[in-house]
Amino acid sequence: MKNYVSLLIVFLLLSATSFAQFTGPSATGRISTVVEARSAPVDTYVTITGNIVAHLRKDYYTFRDQTGEVRVEIEPSIWRNRKIGPDTKVRLVAEVDRNAAGTIYLWVESLEIAD
Repeated sequence: MKNYVSLLIVFLLLSATSFAQFTGPSATGRISTVVEARSAPVDTYVTITGNIVAHLRKDYYTFRDQTGEVRVEIEPSIWRNRKIGPDTKVRLVAEVDRNAAGTIYLWVESLEIAD
């Protein structure tokens, strides 16, 4: 019986390792620039790195990287009480969206301070 349990544990550990080797696309989106994000289809996930340079209104901000600027929507829960200024480099995982006027913006799902 001990051999059976040991064999079962080894089998489970080996199968768990095989699941960890996924090499397909990530739900976090591919690494992009502002220019690429602005031309991506709606509902595409992107990861962009740059700076939040201005607060526009309510949950809307201006994000800038080396290729340009885009409006982003960042809900209060995403900030997690972190102090982030225009000089703080951040990495955003966001979904490309379009408002009623047809303007592209990014709906931010994750914000982390970049190195």
